[in-house]
Amino acid sequence: MKTNAFYVTIFMCFFTGFLSKAQETTIEKIDQQKEKIFEEEREALRIEVEKINEQLDEEQIAFEEATNLKQQAAEKHALNIENRITILENQIALNERNKPEGDFENEQEYISIFSEGNIVRVNFKKERKYDRRTTSDLVFAVGFNNVITKGESLDDSQFKIGGSRFAELGWAWKTRVFKNSNWLRFKYGFSFQFNGLKPINNQIFVEQGEETVLEEFPLNLDKSKFRMDNLVFPIHFEMGPSKKTEGENYFRYSTRNYIKFGLGGYAGFNLANKQKLKFEEDGNSVKQKLKDDYNTNNFIYGLSAYVGWRTVGLYAKYDLNTIFKDNPVEQRNVSLGLRWDMD
Repeated sequence: MKTNAFYVTIFMCFFTGFLSKAQETTIEKIDQQKEKIFEEEREALRIEVEKINEQLDEEQIAFEEATNLKQQAAEKHALNIENRITILENQIALNERNKPEGDFENEQEYISIFSEGNIVRVNFKKERKYDRRTTSDLVFAVGFNNVITKGESLDDSQFKIGGSRFAELGWAWKTRVFKNSNWLRFKYGFSFQFNGLKPINNQIFVEQGEETVLEEFPLNLDKSKFRMDNLVFPIHFEMGPSKKTEGENYFRYSTRNYIKFGLGGYAGFNLANKQKLKFEEDGNSVKQKLKDDYNTNNFIYGLSAYVGWRTVGLYAKYDLNTIFKDNPVEQRNVSLGLRWDMD
């Protein structure tokens, strides 16, 4: 009974949801398991970053500590993905070494999984790919955020230069454009962008019909912060040298120790807008979280670029869409910071 339970556990880890189709399992099915690992870790990281943002918004931690915590979380879940994939591949290798003797149909390689006393033979053999043209990595960026107002400079900004910040979290795939050269790569994926603005002079955002304007708050504000949450799909062309490593039956390109440049843009959607206020009224501390449309543009698109070395790079992005749909004065979001995904 213990032996059967052990193999049932293995079976459930790698073939949950398709036991009845185990005989038809192929390498594409295993890739789905790996993709599931990616999805689970991405979701866990998103939740962790949201909790850190809430602590930052509540001023329980400083911005520097929040940045460090986000980077640690990103590194932890990236390592989780690597370790879980390694465990998956090691289990596969273990099963393959212990497969029953004998030839099967079409002289294919099989592994055996024991489930409830029955032997299920599964076609599963994966060789190292000769050329891995596409790779993927976690994207994490953080830095300063502000607004470019038509006819004004950043010196005239109505928002705190150092206090307004942004964060970005996502996943990116990178594909070599040319078959026999790696100087140009096509980079694409998805990201959640969190663009924050802190107005100066005790002001908050107020809707006046179809316009959204800044107005002075009647009480002294300890905190006033406006945040736009967006889902975007970035596309970049990445350029730069790389090192080619060749093995007996494979080759790989690496850009780790080389400078790389990325130019491109993004398009997506505004998901939510929040305004958080903190003030004292009649001797009591009051916190308000206001969610509204605020007449912001629903469609987000812009330009972005980065220059990096190893795993970190300098990153800039600029929204081509205006923040508010019908305001007479055009205002656009701009961000500058650091980005981790350059390996």
